[in-house]
Amino acid sequence: MKRLIDIIASAAVLAFLWPAILLLALLIRLETPGNPFFGQVRLGRDERPFTIWKLRTMHAGTPHRGTHEIGADARTRMGAFLRRTKCDELPQALNILLGDMSLVGPRPCLPSQDAVIAERRRQGVFAIRPGVTGLSQINGIDMSRPAELAVSDGEYMERQSLMLDLQICLRTVGRVLRR
Repeated sequence: MKRLIDIIASAAVLAFLWPAILLLALLIRLETPGNPFFGQVRLGRDERPFTIWKLRTMHAGTPHRGTHEIGADARTRMGAFLRRTKCDELPQALNILLGDMSLVGPRPCLPSQDAVIAERRRQGVFAIRPGVTGLSQINGIDMSRPAELAVSDGEYMERQSLMLDLQICLRTVGRVLRR
């Protein structure tokens, strides 16, 4: 059932919001040179690498590291807006449609985030698809705290249900609207 909901939701985002995604891409391109779309290799289910797609929020050429490892000065003005509203995540609807991601699950990590990978292995977190949002994100836990993140992601795995996913989605929207 979860996969069916993912397919319907991602298809709806792509069908109805593609003009907004293209407009945002144009605004990014007008502000800074370079591709307005950002692809980055992440680890998904069973530690399988895949390319995650986002709207670019940082200046072209910024190193591929975790957001918490890069200074705010790397962000563009448009990027600050996109991050605050989470609109930079819209292209991940394609990742969901392709089956690399789910709407809700642990955020996918970079292959270079050794501490996160080790902790997630201990918790068995790589057994499920990563998500656009998740329990850790709504609780303010990011990849700078690998052990706490993996425990929270493990808790999501144990408790996952359609009702929990709905609650996480609603809390995610609530957090975005409060910003």
